[in-house]
Amino acid sequence: MTAKILYAIILTIVVFGFFWDQILGYLNASWFNKPIPEILSDIYDKEKYKKQQNYKLENYRFGILTSSFSFILISAMLIFNGFAFVDGLAGQISEHFILKPLIFFGIIFFAMDILSTPFDVYDTFVIENKYGFNKTSVKLYIIDKLKSYLLTGILGIGLFSLILWIYNLDPKNFWLYTWLVIVAFSLFMNLFYSVLIVPLFNKQTPLEDGELKTMIMEFGKKTGFNISKIFVIDGSKRSSKANAYFSGMGPKKRIVLYDTLISEMTNEEILAVLAHEIGHYKHKHIYKSLISGIFEMGIMLYIFGLFAGSDLLSQALGLEKASFHIAILAFSIIYTPITEILGVISSIFSRKAEYQADNFATKHGLGKDLISALKKLSSHNMSNLTPHPLVVFISYSHPPIFERIKEIQKL
Repeated sequence: MTAKILYAIILTIVVFGFFWDQILGYLNASWFNKPIPEILSDIYDKEKYKKQQNYKLENYRFGILTSSFSFILISAMLIFNGFAFVDGLAGQISEHFILKPLIFFGIIFFAMDILSTPFDVYDTFVIENKYGFNKTSVKLYIIDKLKSYLLTGILGIGLFSLILWIYNLDPKNFWLYTWLVIVAFSLFMNLFYSVLIVPLFNKQTPLEDGELKTMIMEFGKKTGFNISKIFVIDGSKRSSKANAYFSGMGPKKRIVLYDTLISEMTNEEILAVLAHEIGHYKHKHIYKSLISGIFEMGIMLYIFGLFAGSDLLSQALGLEKASFHIAILAFSIIYTPITEILGVISSIFSRKAEYQADNFATKHGLGKDLISALKKLSSHNMSNLTPHPLVVFISYSHPPIFERIKEIQKL
């Protein structure tokens, strides 16, 4: 295979990926006006449903604009040897085997961020604001941005520098050592994300003593689930959308409730949502997902390790000789079809896991409350109630709400 053929493959993958996404988006949009399933007829009144339809349509159209912009940008970089140009700029600053790749990706990161920020600002302060979701102030938005830069600098630069050092030390086995480093990092983040990262952006306070906490603690005892850490997060300072999640493993596990969730639901509905999350833990979905992710990462790194030192990957993006960071970029595009296939498989298992978690909550007498909670969440977050089946199959990590409710009612 020549560099020209590989370049053609890379460009084809980018073009096909863009148009495939547009087809899926169009199919999904074509179902926006489908009648709401009878089982969900009580979610929206006429006025709220019209607003929800407008929200979906506006997001769809805005998504076309943002994805088209990204497609044009990356296509231009490929066609006009933009990555080779940036590599040249980075080389003028430093040829050090660690500094040059950091400068290269730093230039791309900040350029992409600057170009994408107007779209993000419009989405946050116009679309989300228009439909009553946005609660973020301009000041908070800027502070979040600066914190994200700092976090990316500390974690991203540190981790990537270590990977570059490993590759320079042992190019043949770097994939294995890099895999071990990433596994260790992933485990660390799973254990301490809520303790180290979340507090940088949100305030977490222990759930106050009262009826809700008592109900949760009693449910935990009944199901053999040790609940010692229940926190409320101030999600309302950025968005009115409601949520809840489970984080950590072993002694570091904790349940986190959004304050918007607490304000929108009854105690029984909140308990049903938490029972669903506990169901994930009981079925070991968190561990299974982590293990499969680690396994997939190992395979990807092994394959990349076979070609990392090849001139071909770098030449396909306009360089004359092998460059590790350019090879990473080229390989990430070439590997995209495999990532998409693995994503479909992951979505299938994820949807199955959601049914199992629903089943757990229902078998503990919370089926009706879970249905009520799901309906409230869908209404409050203006969720799409009529997604296209193909889009669901390919990309939905959760089954459509009407499918979940049907399964709950069967139990």
